Formats: sequence, structure tokens, C-alpha cells
Amino acid sequence: MQRLFFLLLLVSSNLGFAQLITGEDIAVAQTESGPVRGYLSDGIYTYKGIPYAQAGRFEAPRKPEPWTTVRSSLSWGPVAPLLTPTTSVADELEFVFDHDWGYPNEDCLRLNVWTPGLNDGKKRPVMFWIHGGGFTAGSSQELPSYHGENLARRGDVVVVSINHRLNILGFLDLSAYGEKYQTSANNSIVDMRVALEWVRDNIERFGGDPDNVTIFGQSGGGAKVNTLMAMPSARGLFHRAVNQSGAFRSGILEQSTTRAIAAAVVEDLGLTPATIDEIQNVPFDTLAAAGSRALARVQEQLWAAGAPTHAFGLSWGPSVDGNVLLYQMYAPEALALSDDVPLLIGTAKNEFMPSIRLGMSGASAVEIDAYLTTQYGDRAEAYRAAVREAYPHDTRPTDLIDVDMMFRPGAVHQANLKSARPRGAPVYMYLFSWQSPILDGKYKALHCMEIPFVFDNIDRSRQMTGGGAEAHALAAQISQAWINFARTGDPNTQGLPEWEPYTEENGTTMMLDTRSVVRHHPDRALLNFINSAR
Repeated sequence: MQRLFFLLLLVSSNLGFAQLITGEDIAVAQTESGPVRGYLSDGIYTYKGIPYAQAGRFEAPRKPEPWTTVRSSLSWGPVAPLLTPTTSVADELEFVFDHDWGYPNEDCLRLNVWTPGLNDGKKRPVMFWIHGGGFTAGSSQELPSYHGENLARRGDVVVVSINHRLNILGFLDLSAYGEKYQTSANNSIVDMRVALEWVRDNIERFGGDPDNVTIFGQSGGGAKVNTLMAMPSARGLFHRAVNQSGAFRSGILEQSTTRAIAAAVVEDLGLTPATIDEIQNVPFDTLAAAGSRALARVQEQLWAAGAPTHAFGLSWGPSVDGNVLLYQMYAPEALALSDDVPLLIGTAKNEFMPSIRLGMSGASAVEIDAYLTTQYGDRAEAYRAAVREAYPHDTRPTDLIDVDMMFRPGAVHQANLKSARPRGAPVYMYLFSWQSPILDGKYKALHCMEIPFVFDNIDRSRQMTGGGAEAHALAAQISQAWINFARTGDPNTQGLPEWEPYTEENGTTMMLDTRSVVRHHPDRALLNFINSAR
């Protein structure tokens, strides 16, 4: 019967028919906690919502309670609760992103697996995806581009994605209130480490190699990649890293600040050190509101004291707690922890475009010039010259203001630091400049635009990419580059120019576009302009 099943699968695949195969005995795999049942989609074994850990509120994660019967794993698991639930969207922008918000539950420590084979003796590279949304929002199912089936098929790799605790649930520092809360300042990051430990202990059963794991993420997910790279207890759980639009030059919080925030939350809720455990039963909405007030209160205190703070105010995120994270992200001691980890890093050309944010998509050259004069005064012409030097083929007036300078400087800064490490692993730099045709090209190379290309999900994300042969061809190159990097630590692939490692001296940057080219220091004048304006 099994032979007939695979024969039918082979025949149907050759005929080009899509195959979804389910059943009580289909795609059953073992984990340390118990058996799970997924499904086969065009030959890729798919599992969703597998528990990798469990945790009491503000407590460290621990292994899930084991089960003996086969656990159905066909649907996405719960997502971390949001501070502000989505009750309305901007119609056009929502069309482009096409979110799947999922259902919230604090018991959200779940992961998903896509693999071409089970227990077949192969040791496939593992690509461990960490979602964006800063440290406060998002999930492994949020965007259609996150789906791992096509990437697993194209590269003969195992793709894993995770949900983990976010916002106040992942970062409220109650470490001053007892041993059970000692990791609470960074539980969100500990969740990720425990998910990587699940990969180490279980992924061979899913055809993966625990000794060849690549962590990759975008935006907040890229920042989480950086955090794991600076986490002593995560060392050895991954072997390569990809940071997509997630490098920032600002530091993370120190314990003095996180404990002040926690004290403000505890006071706001009317609790004391003696009654602190009652915080575990406070309704989430009440807890989130108290957290928002505490962040604002401590922010005001820091401003009043003249203390340096983040430009956008305090928010939930990782901190130097002396337990989970010992150093600032770019401290030499933190960089040393990942000296042997090759890094692929880059950004999208346009990211968070002012023309969209300010309603200036159709702005004329005169309107753009007026905007630049307001922004830069008598230095506006120097700015224009720097942009035109970086992107000499741009023609739309809005192209002058839509060049990203939020993520790009951080990516270059991180690449400079890591590539300068003595005996360090190589760094590869990219800049995704392909322009989406959606809505008359209004959204250009928007934040998140490269993700469908990385996952080879052009059709799943056609409301962002437009679909079409051009996008598919570029996706084949980009996804294969990411696969090759995961396999060997080198992204070079057929169809792209030779991609040499980045150094601060050579500035080698792969410009990913319909016709990709390598440039050296493509925007050095612009970066110098922005740095001088800080």
C-alpha cells in the first residue's frame, strides 16, 4: 500500500497536479514530547503549531508536557497577544501586505516545520525563520511570504518558524521579585533559544541537520537574530545568520531602566513584593495598559534627568540583565560570541517610504524640492547630489525622498564591525532594489518586499509582488542564494554576479534587482551625509 501511495504521488507530480494528502497515518513524525501528524503538500511534509515549550506568565520556558497519542498538527498555533488588537486597517496598504492576524493566546510557544523527507538518512540544512513586528507584534503566519513550503522544496532544506512571547509578556523585568522571574527581562529571547534547542533535539527526525542551522529574520526578526548572536547560552545552537532590515545602531536597555519600568507596573497594579505572584492572574488588557503607563512614566523621568533615551521613547525589548544577555549588542564581548558565524546582511532600498507615510506618492518635483528644503535647509542640494550618485537611474521625483536611511546605516555599521573581527567568519552584504509594479509602482522596494523572493513565494504574495515572470526569475536567484548560504556559508549562485565577502574597505554590495549587479560603496556619499546630520 505504501509503495502504491508513493507511486501515485510520483505520477501526479509528473503530470503537474497539485497534491494535498492527509490521513490518520500520513506524515506522522516523532518528537521528544510525543508523535505529531501533519500533511503532505506537493511532496513537502508540513506541520503547524507544534508545542516546543510551555511557560507560566513571566516564568522561564520549560519543555511541554508529553503526550502519547498522535497530536494533530495541521493548523497554525496561537499567536502572542498584541498590546493593541487590530480592529481596523488601511485598505490599500492591507491589500499589499495581506495579513493573517491569527488568534491570540498567552500559551503561544509553537513552531512550524516544512521538510522534504522524514527519517530518510539525509541531513538537510535547517533554516530557522524569526518573524518581524519589532519585539511587540507579529507571528509566524502573519504574512503569506513566511510560508516555508516552496523554500523547503527548492533547496531540499528544512524550514522552521516560531511564535514566541512578545511585548510586556516577553520583557517585563520582574527579576527583583524572586527566583521564578529571574529570566523575565528577556523571556522572549529565551523562548527563541529553547526553540533552537527543540531543533537540536528533534530535527533529525524531520530530515534536518542540527549541526547546520541558519537563523534568519527580517525587521524585528533581524534584530532578534542579532540578539541571539549576542546571547552566550545560544552559542552553538546555530551556525549561520541572516539579518534582513533589522540592524540598529542604538543600544538595548540596561537593568536599572527595566527594573524601574517593572516597579512602575507593579505600583500601577496595586501590587507589592509580597503579592507579586498575583500579576500572573491580571487580565492581559489590564496588564498591557499598566505597562504602557509605566513606559511613559519612566520615559518622562529619564528625560527630566537628562538621561539618553531612544528617539522614539521606551518600548518593550531585550536588555542587559546580567543573566540572559550580558553585553550590549555591539560590545566586543558580544561580537566575539559569533565570530565563527557567517553573516548575510542587507536592507530594502525604500523600506518606510515618506511618500507613502506623508501622502506624497504623486508629488511633483517642485513639491519634493520644497520638502527637501524643509528637511535639510541649505544642505538640500548636497542631499540631492548624494542620492543621485547612489541611484543614477532613478527618475521619479519621489525617489529622492524614498531612499531608506533608517535601516541601511545600521546594516553597514554592523557589517563593518563584524568584518573587521580578527579571524572572523565572512560577511555578505546586499541591497534589495527591485521595484514592485503593484498600484502603478507606488510601493517600490517597500519594507518586507524582499521576503517573498527569499521564500520563493511570489504567487502567495502577488498582492505585494504582482507575480509575473520577472519576479519569479529574481526569486529563483535570491532564494537559491539564501539556500546556498544556509548550506555552506557562501551565497554565490548561478544567475548572480560573483559575490565576494564584504569589508569596510571594499564595500561590496550585491544590488538585487531584475539585473543584479555588484557595487562597491554604492551610497557612501549618502551615508556620510546622513551620519553628519545626526
